[in-house]
Amino acid sequence: MFTSIKRIFKSGWQSFFRDGGLAAATVFILVLAISLATSLFLFRGLSQFLISSLKEKADISVYFKEEVPEIDILEVREELAKVPEVKEIKYVSREKALADFIQRHKDNPVLMASLEKVGRNPFLASLNIMASDVGQYQTIANFFEKLAFENLVEKVNYYQRKPVIERIFSLTSTINQAFLFLSVILAVVAILVTFNTIRLAIYNSGEEIKIQRLVGASNWFIRGPFLVQGAISGILAALICLLVFSLIIWGLSPKIEIFFPGLNIFQFFVSNFWQITLIQFATGILLGVISSTIATRRYLKV
Repeated sequence: MFTSIKRIFKSGWQSFFRDGGLAAATVFILVLAISLATSLFLFRGLSQFLISSLKEKADISVYFKEEVPEIDILEVREELAKVPEVKEIKYVSREKALADFIQRHKDNPVLMASLEKVGRNPFLASLNIMASDVGQYQTIANFFEKLAFENLVEKVNYYQRKPVIERIFSLTSTINQAFLFLSVILAVVAILVTFNTIRLAIYNSGEEIKIQRLVGASNWFIRGPFLVQGAISGILAALICLLVFSLIIWGLSPKIEIFFPGLNIFQFFVSNFWQITLIQFATGILLGVISSTIATRRYLKV
């Protein structure tokens, strides 16, 4: 048994290097297939970042009257935190609102001059509220329509923000659906292209397989070297992909961060390095072995 396995591996290794042109074509196709799988994983990370960034913009603000003391606002926040639909609450004091405004518009002399003319802090303290789902903001808005808050709340901007919030959640849903559709299409294309390429490579060995069958070789002994070739092709393709993606992501990461501030794609790659490596090697080896298994089946039928 051990001797047969040794012969199978030796034959597969020799065949891989003997058919250099076909082996190179198979590795190239597997590189493309593994690149698709890796790109889908990275795209998934990018889409999750975009969805998270968009959802952070989907919130409503409750503004309190100028004379309301901070302790009362914090009590309202504690009461609001008990509402199941609320995901996150952020308190912004009048001083913080003023400081944020100055920081954002410090290079705008017109706005800065207008602020100086006012002569006081015109901003109101507020609670910025984020819900888990777009349909839950109406419930949160209704929470502040109670009589108990009539003397505290100046304005709830839900109805002004409602179209924007609905558009954001619609966009995030579209991104998820697009990712799923793209994943299925690219996976099918990768499998079909890889299978047909390996089948073409095995086609050239059709006569050799028939001769082996005539002399009584078992299906396992005939198929084994092709499985080894498929595995070698997958491993080599995965190594090439790992090197290429490492260099590309390292070079493109600073440029991507310009368009998506806060998104460090190289850091994402490094933190998920072993998972990406596993995806690449698993994709390469499985595609190579499974495609070889299917492609040799027609020659092994009795």
